[in-house]
Amino acid sequence: MNRTTLSLIAGATALAAVTGFAAVSAPDPGSAEQRTGAAATLPVERTGLLCPRPSTSDLAETTYTSFAPVTEGADGKGTAVLRAAAQQSAPDDDGTSEDGKDGENGSADEKDEGDEKGEKDAAKDDKAGKPVLQLQEPGKPVTAEADGADAPALVGTADGRFASGWTAQQTTEVAAGTGRGLQGVACSAADTQFWFPGASTDDSRTDYIHLTNPDDSAAVVDIELYGKDGELETTVGEGITVKPRSAEPVLLSTLTAEKQTDVTVHVVVRSGRVGAAVQALDDETGGDWLPASADPSGRLVLPGIPKDATAVRLVAFTPGDADVDLKVRLASPSGLITPAGNETLHVKGGMTAAFDLGDLTRGEAGSLVLTAPDGSVPVVAAVRVLRGEGGKQESAFIPAARPVETRATALDNTAEGTTLSVTAPEGDAEIKVTASAGTKGGTPQTKTYSIKSGTTQDIEAPVPAGLKGSYALTVETRAGGPVYASRTLALTEGGVPFFTVQPLPDDRGMVAVPDASENLSVLQR
Repeated sequence: MNRTTLSLIAGATALAAVTGFAAVSAPDPGSAEQRTGAAATLPVERTGLLCPRPSTSDLAETTYTSFAPVTEGADGKGTAVLRAAAQQSAPDDDGTSEDGKDGENGSADEKDEGDEKGEKDAAKDDKAGKPVLQLQEPGKPVTAEADGADAPALVGTADGRFASGWTAQQTTEVAAGTGRGLQGVACSAADTQFWFPGASTDDSRTDYIHLTNPDDSAAVVDIELYGKDGELETTVGEGITVKPRSAEPVLLSTLTAEKQTDVTVHVVVRSGRVGAAVQALDDETGGDWLPASADPSGRLVLPGIPKDATAVRLVAFTPGDADVDLKVRLASPSGLITPAGNETLHVKGGMTAAFDLGDLTRGEAGSLVLTAPDGSVPVVAAVRVLRGEGGKQESAFIPAARPVETRATALDNTAEGTTLSVTAPEGDAEIKVTASAGTKGGTPQTKTYSIKSGTTQDIEAPVPAGLKGSYALTVETRAGGPVYASRTLALTEGGVPFFTVQPLPDDRGMVAVPDASENLSVLQR
């Protein structure tokens, strides 16, 4: 093997190490992508996704959806499969695990084989290797349904033609009880660190941090909680073991005796890697998933606050010791404006701060833009949004999001009840939006939109012609930006406005691979 080939493989290997589950292969030496002195942009060839356990409610109705866009230059073969995590752990109603330990959850194989429940769970484990969802072709989403509290967490991988842009989503409707409403979350890649501002240990909330381990070895995780006065004392938050290919829901209120309305959760993985998401359930205002905030930064964008939001509560946290006065602006349809009375918000170092912004959007599409002076103090943030009035309110969460650098996809869309919100806070942008074929039929449609600098637009997204079933919406940045986007699903049940909001981070389906003639020593730093 010659030196040039070795250098290129070394570069690809380094990229795979940085991106975790993602991997690329060396381009064909004769391909057009290989250019002297420049990087080639290639589709990733292997990636993975993790979906948390959807619900503990017997009334839950869950739809899993999987999709991969058609990607030019992708391999002609491949698979994309989601399977149930091999060991499922279920918290009891009091937040303890099936083996009676608070905050840690036992699996079925730890039960006495003669126990009836153990036999039932073992039977479920026997089926864990069968695919729950498997894609047949790029460009067409597939769905599967599960009812009740038995719907599993999922672990999956995609390779070849399905890897680039592979996206999965779970959407759950809970008709009544704590957390009633529409709960949606995009399945995510495994990582080693997560921030969740906006969680709670208050008596009115039942918040779980769901940890999913995709690997064949155990992961060890620390969970840190930060309240209004700093770090909360935790009892069993350190050294939590997540068994191989298993899902562990941990009730936050079992980790500390302190009851606080607004808490920032920091998940740090000591060994291995996990997927993580917070499920925030409220006794009065329903519930939804709280995805991880974008990495701490001096500039954050929280895209797509619904125009009919009746209350918006911002929760922010800075990991360092320095205080910060955040400049707050709202990207509205007409441009950036400063909310009256909330021009700046003071956040103390190491302490969670919360601010009620009221009906911030006032009937128009909007996104929050938070800026630290000179971008010098990193911050994480999320908003809790309410729709409806009185006893008929429902809640959802929008964390600070990563931009759509190239492409992002939202799943489980319907002809009615879907809102795609796009903001370009720093410069004019052009985007292309593609509606895929439907899960049961329909022809893809594409439209192009211009987004003016500093604005948020609820765009009239395309719908597949002759749509049957649900469909995917793929957003591509064509020019300008940066662009941030979110998707809202909404329906009304019993007069209650059920809804869920998912930001659309870049799908990271493409990766730059240095040309074989380049010196790749920079990758070894």
